[in-house]
Amino acid sequence: MKHTLVILLLFFISSMINAQTVMGKWKTIDDETGKEKSIVEIYEESGKVYGKVIQLFREPQEEQNPICDKCEDDRKNQLVLGMQILREMQLKDGYYQAGTICDPKNGKVYKCEFWLDGNDKNKLQVRGYWGFFYRTQTWQRVF
Repeated sequence: MKHTLVILLLFFISSMINAQTVMGKWKTIDDETGKEKSIVEIYEESGKVYGKVIQLFREPQEEQNPICDKCEDDRKNQLVLGMQILREMQLKDGYYQAGTICDPKNGKVYKCEFWLDGNDKNKLQVRGYWGFFYRTQTWQRVF
């Protein structure tokens, strides 16, 4: 009984710690259609944060293994599955910023920032900027 209580306590603590970090897997939701688009894994490498597409949700009529033919950087003609779409993000002033996000649909790269939703740590607010204009998507944590 004592061991079971310790295991439950450790599980509870680890799940609370996991819920406070952006690292992990996130389901992307299109802000225009409300449809699930992909799973992005966010990870840290050399002190900066990156994100890559690890799963796609495609309609039967859509290309099942698309490439980023509209990209203009090193992602040009790269498969979207496995593509690093978040780059060089840094934690400053309580949110991640100073990096970029690529939209494989149109190939454009935007300045980016993201943060955990204040009320729900299982939601990530992801904002891409183009000049003064921006779009924000809400991504959902995948357990």
